[in-house]
Amino acid sequence: MTTLQIGAFASATEMLRALGARHLTATELLEMHLERIERFNPVLNAIVTFCFDDARERAAAADAARAQGDDAPLLGLPLTIKDCIDVAGLRGTMGVTDHANRCAEQDSRVAARVRAAGGVLIGKTNVPPFAGDWQAVNQIFGRTNNPWDLDRTPGGSTGGGAAALAAGLAPLELGSDIGGSVRVPAAFCGVYGHRPSETAVPRSGHFPGTPLPNWATAMGVQGPLARTAEDLELALDVISGPEIGEDVAWRLQIPPARHQRLADFRVAVLPPISWLPVDAAITDAIDRLARGLRNAGAVVERTQPEGFGDLQEHQGIYLSMLLTLTSGEMRSETRDATVAALRATDTAVSNAMARGLTAGASDYIRWHGQRERYRAAYRDFFREWDVLLSPAFITPAFRHLALDVPDNERFHEVDGQRVPYILGTTYPAVATLSGQPATAFPAGQTTDGLPVGLQVIGPYLEDRTPIRFAALVAEAFGGFVAPPGYA
Repeated sequence: MTTLQIGAFASATEMLRALGARHLTATELLEMHLERIERFNPVLNAIVTFCFDDARERAAAADAARAQGDDAPLLGLPLTIKDCIDVAGLRGTMGVTDHANRCAEQDSRVAARVRAAGGVLIGKTNVPPFAGDWQAVNQIFGRTNNPWDLDRTPGGSTGGGAAALAAGLAPLELGSDIGGSVRVPAAFCGVYGHRPSETAVPRSGHFPGTPLPNWATAMGVQGPLARTAEDLELALDVISGPEIGEDVAWRLQIPPARHQRLADFRVAVLPPISWLPVDAAITDAIDRLARGLRNAGAVVERTQPEGFGDLQEHQGIYLSMLLTLTSGEMRSETRDATVAALRATDTAVSNAMARGLTAGASDYIRWHGQRERYRAAYRDFFREWDVLLSPAFITPAFRHLALDVPDNERFHEVDGQRVPYILGTTYPAVATLSGQPATAFPAGQTTDGLPVGLQVIGPYLEDRTPIRFAALVAEAFGGFVAPPGYA
């Protein structure tokens, strides 16, 4: 096997297998990816901070280590990391000009584990300002384009990483997710993304955020994107484990997937949300998959955890907590003006957001308590069901929006209906609010040839179950397909 034979769209697992069998060297594998970056990245603008010289040194060191018998899990594998995740000596800007020259002083725990496992970092990928959009455009690095259609967003906020994967610029990306920022880019670019259980992977070393843990925060996690579900599990095994200060006694042993055959899965399908339209291509994909699963022998039924109702209260709590968590750097005059505009709008959504921007500590603690009710409902639910299937987002990849248009003037076009922009968080939040593991996976294409992605939510700390389900779906019905023009 040669670099030409494995190709840029081989899985990370296949690349590592080829390295282990001495069919190619880490240096050869790296150079193949660097050539593709030189060819395609100028148009995509997916990777925005480069460390090619360091990557060449690490690839050479990986070859030497393998010759001595080393077989670390990621030894010699090229990969990328989201701008927001700290890597010592590299810029981490969160897409904000005030931090354009910020360099991390130390590796995040996730980056350190990837390096210790032998991963060869190529560079960091693009994000929106404050990692707060389903686009990847900012005034420092410019706009990232979707390789399926350059006029469309690759998703956000891990948009640069998803675009790089889909175009074959890297086989693995490490991103983060609080509003769907791993799952939405995966869906928009036709790749896989896993949002880990909330405490399975360290959350420190993320910017926005702090180098040290902050146990008052919730919902935000760091997790992998890849071109196969198996590669998600490979990466999860490397990055999961205790947070800083916990490893003296804390251990994590994620149990095996509940099943190894689709026929054995009990699959719940989230009922449609009455107040939120979803693009027909996505609902059709869910219906098609549900039929395929039934034909494969799985138990499939439309149902949801008890107490979720029409999800309006669920979404309100999520938005209030999200705004509290993400508005820390907001200037007071901006906060006041935003709250006034939200209160003037006077909808359930705008009022929930305003509460988040004006909340005190007691409000935040109370919302945590309400969140626990949903977590308990999930525990009961997953005693009967193995996974919960739902849309990852309400539309496929949408056309680029101007950076300076405020969220309250943005809308999603869903089969002719205008939907407030912030409501794109609703389906990601079905997993996010409760900290559930969720895997985004490809599920076909629209009539225009854009990827359609879905998500499958699993039991807490049973991350292998939704990942394995996504892998089995790929085996039975198809998985990643390279976008035209990049093979």
